[in-house]
Amino acid sequence: MAYKRYVSNNNQRGSYMSHSLPHDPSFFAEMSDVKPLSQTDKVALTNKTTETLAQKLKREALTAEVEMDDNGLTIDRVEPIAPHDFIEYKQDGVQHGVYKNLRLGKYQIDVTFNMTQMKFDEARIGLYKTIKDCHERGIRTLLVQHGMGLNSKPFPAFLKSYVNQWLRQIDMVIAFHTALKQHGGLTSVYVLIKKHPDQKLINRERNRRIG
Repeated sequence: MAYKRYVSNNNQRGSYMSHSLPHDPSFFAEMSDVKPLSQTDKVALTNKTTETLAQKLKREALTAEVEMDDNGLTIDRVEPIAPHDFIEYKQDGVQHGVYKNLRLGKYQIDVTFNMTQMKFDEARIGLYKTIKDCHERGIRTLLVQHGMGLNSKPFPAFLKSYVNQWLRQIDMVIAFHTALKQHGGLTSVYVLIKKHPDQKLINRERNRRIG
């Protein structure tokens, strides 16, 4: 097959010269056993590094198609609890009577957040957003359904363990306690949210709408 190249000839106008592949039979004999590269002859690079649970969860949280957040709820490590364990907590300053009423389910439940069918990152972000929304609306008590996780992976009560940790990390939460049987028992938790700075105004507006 011939090809052409433009060359300069001193100050004269350029001219085209033709060149062709060699016709020496010995050349083709030397190249007869050489195979052209195939488009499919590619080396597949594989990453054999085993991904840890924390790395997997962090990657999923970063790539999830949900609104990214800065809520600070940790995913790197958690203190595992047993499926049949109670979870409970109250901030300093919460009155004993208030905490007792929460524990006994005496406060009206205005919102229920069910995370049992959610992906891990959805549950984490959804929990924070729900609590934040309740706080802004002046809602003081909600029920979080996390499930028992008897057969959850990588260990039993996986999500319940994280809920126990996350609720402690949310400043708006002043107390929580495992719910009574009629509200889910060991699968759910009562959450008490601190008053909004404009709580009186919020209550007045709510009562106006009801009236």
